[in-house]
Formats: sequence, structure tokens, C-alpha cells
Amino acid sequence: MDYTLNFVRQNGYTKTLFGRKTHFYPNIRSPNPSIRGGAERAAINAPIQGTSADLIKRAMARMDDALAEAGLDGVRMLLQVHDELVFEVPDGREEEAAAVVRRVMETAAEPALKLDVPLDVEVGWGEHWGAAH
Repeated sequence: MDYTLNFVRQNGYTKTLFGRKTHFYPNIRSPNPSIRGGAERAAINAPIQGTSADLIKRAMARMDDALAEAGLDGVRMLLQVHDELVFEVPDGREEEAAAVVRRVMETAAEPALKLDVPLDVEVGWGEHWGAAH
């Protein structure tokens, strides 16, 4: 947190692990403690949430090709909910689709980054989104 705050105060922005920037200037240098404090809290959070967003976008961009290569043309990615992807999967293809989805999501950082800690991906399914949890 200290490193991030020093970096953003000096540079006016933070970066995700993939290099995407979020700018906080001029609020990070505001003389108003309330405005500056809000910018500091957002700056601490931005690299974490931003990297998470980058990872899910990378997984989404690769998903259709991976499903097609696995012969799962009937599987459709419907939507994203924060760090989750929701799919429509034909009955009986759940295990097969889950394996592809898990692989794509676990390797979303590659080849740009090799993460020190592996991504943990949970897959569930059910008749509706709530039942899949």
C-alpha cells in the first residue's frame, strides 16, 4: 500500500500488472483531505481490481476459440458478472465445458505474465445462475 501511494503521488496514476493505467491526478494531490483520501483509497484498490478486470477480459477474448477447438460449438458465453462468466451449456456437456473454461481462465495471464500464485478457478452449474453457486 505504501509503495502504491508513493507511486501514485509521484506519477499521478497506478498500473495493473498488465500495464493499464488509472489516473488520479489532480485529486491525489488535493489539499482537501476528503478528496485526497478518496483518491488514495481508490488508488490502492485500482491495481488489484484493474488486474482482475484485465484477467477476465483476457479469458473472455480467448473463450470462443477454445470452446470451438474443443468441439463445444453449442456452448455460449452469455455474460460476465464481476469475476464470473456465465455460459449456456447443452445438457450432458457440462464436465467437458467446465474443463475448457477452467483451463482458459487459469491461464488468462499467459503468455504476457507468469503469475507467482496460480489462479484458483471454481466451476459450478445448474438450471440457473443462482443454482450454479
